[in-house]
Amino acid sequence: MSRQTSNYVRFPLARRIEHVSMLLSFSILGLTGLTQKFLDAGFSLWFINLIGGIENLRAIHHTAAIVMMFGTAWHILVMGYHVFVMRSRMSMLPTLQDARDGWQALMYNIGFAKTYPQMGRYTFEEKMEYWAFVWGAIVMGFTGFIMWNPITATTLLPGEFVPAAKAAHGGEAVLAVLAIIIWHMYGVHIKRFNKAMWTGTQSEEEMLHEHPLELADIKAGIADRRPDAAAIRKRMRIYIPLASILTVGMLAAVYGFVNTEETAITTVPPQDSQIVEPYAPQTPTPTPAPSGFIPWTDTDPGI
Repeated sequence: MSRQTSNYVRFPLARRIEHVSMLLSFSILGLTGLTQKFLDAGFSLWFINLIGGIENLRAIHHTAAIVMMFGTAWHILVMGYHVFVMRSRMSMLPTLQDARDGWQALMYNIGFAKTYPQMGRYTFEEKMEYWAFVWGAIVMGFTGFIMWNPITATTLLPGEFVPAAKAAHGGEAVLAVLAIIIWHMYGVHIKRFNKAMWTGTQSEEEMLHEHPLELADIKAGIADRRPDAAAIRKRMRIYIPLASILTVGMLAAVYGFVNTEETAITTVPPQDSQIVEPYAPQTPTPTPAPSGFIPWTDTDPGI
């Protein structure tokens, strides 16, 4: 007789849509950004020609960056709602226990520990990925603004920040893409395929393997509990005005990011038909020097 397995909700539809939007924008940013960083590579030249030129590539890169900025703003608003209104536990904050779990996982993988660490809502690997993404978003946003608006940036910062921003932007892009390909792909898709961000649920067996402490809290009835309706309404009266002000501020920041200046950094089309005059000095010698004439200098050995 088959045993019926229970499924537990981990991510609602809104969180899954947010994940897909960030996944797509990140992938497009990585593809178009690394193409510009390694411009002489054969694939880069082929891809630029495929999409119709470097200007199209930049436009796609900028559009994906705008989508990611909107996704980040949405994530901040949702996080504020869950923490302030719903009083959800801030399970993604790193703790000392995460360091212990990481050490025990290392010892288990190399054979010096008998058991793998038991973890709760989010594992130490998931927290590391999340905060790495936060750090990357800050670095890429700051350096991206300088590269997108170099004239405005150099009115506030020394000019050396522009090439420094370009180097940091490209280096962080390589690091982020490699982290996703190596760390995330292995941990989520190869070691054990985690479908929670696509289906929204996990089976009891999966929960027992990956999040046993959260499963125990759910079964004991002490997981995040929904506050009473009166408390939610009271907090919403405070949160809605604050969130509205924050939303306007973030929208203004995105608009300023995109429209602060119109730089002259564009691709100049080839000027095949233009006739370029050869260099000619403005004060030519009026008469040619006589044959055999040697100009006098103070280094003449005869002096």
